[in-house]
Amino acid sequence: MTERAFDPEFAEMLPLLPTSMDWPEPEEMDAWRAEGASWSVAVEPRDDVVREDRHIPGRDGDPDVLVRIYRPAEAPAAAIPGLLQIHGGGFILGSIDMTDALCDQIAADFPAVVVSVEYRLAPEDPFPAGVEDCYAALVWFAANAAELGVDADRIAISGQSAGGGLAAATALLARDRGGPSLCFQLLEIPELDDRLDTPSMVEFTDTPLWNRPNAVRSWSWYLGSDELPGSADVSPYAAPARADDLAGLPPTFVSVMEFDPLRDEGLLYATRLLQAGVSTELHAYPGTFHGSALVREAAVSKRAARDMLGALRRALVG
Repeated sequence: MTERAFDPEFAEMLPLLPTSMDWPEPEEMDAWRAEGASWSVAVEPRDDVVREDRHIPGRDGDPDVLVRIYRPAEAPAAAIPGLLQIHGGGFILGSIDMTDALCDQIAADFPAVVVSVEYRLAPEDPFPAGVEDCYAALVWFAANAAELGVDADRIAISGQSAGGGLAAATALLARDRGGPSLCFQLLEIPELDDRLDTPSMVEFTDTPLWNRPNAVRSWSWYLGSDELPGSADVSPYAAPARADDLAGLPPTFVSVMEFDPLRDEGLLYATRLLQAGVSTELHAYPGTFHGSALVREAAVSKRAARDMLGALRRALVG
């Protein structure tokens, strides 16, 4: 790994993190994902949060979509905000289990109703499967806001990494399909651009956890056999950085990490949102890398978490 000015609080973790990925063949994906999931520890629900899994209709005949709903155990007297949460994993990995702790925290502490989406993954289900599942979940969420005790005018969308890219794409779909209305989008270290030509994407070929080779594989599998990363006809609903017009999107929070290949596409997207008249808050964290928030006790990780939750609270609660 190239020597870089990483935050000293990451020093012990860095040698343990991979800088390359032993990708399986597409037919081996289920076993590979299961092996990876076996290393994670399930987060038990909090006493003050009720979790519920439901299958909701997919869009236009697509398969049903699993969502996990998080609600405060004590139902508030009035309608509360809602958040659609989209997990990360490079469009290839991950599940709703990844964000249980975060969703519990938001549901209990804001309070809010959080809906997390188990969208279909590539390469088995390439674009547009994942984003259509996310959009179907948003449509269902808004249509069932009253039953869920949610104020339909205060529904936001949030995602990290590929989840941030899917959140941005879902917001574009909601704008272009005439709804549902979103009051805010939270894009943490988002994966937005298949063209892979920003300075950070070109430079960071051996950074921990995520780097250019991983991004190439991620986009290749997500776009499927008919489209290659960087091809002329890639949809902006796959790669939101491709969108010509960002006007009319909801107020936005974007975060980026210094030594992350996704850094510059996040910076550019935030700049374009501002230029399009979208109120946008942008944070860049020095000494960090993609996934460095795993070191939760690092001061910069704590600061990033405070910034993210603070922005979301202001948008939803005031």
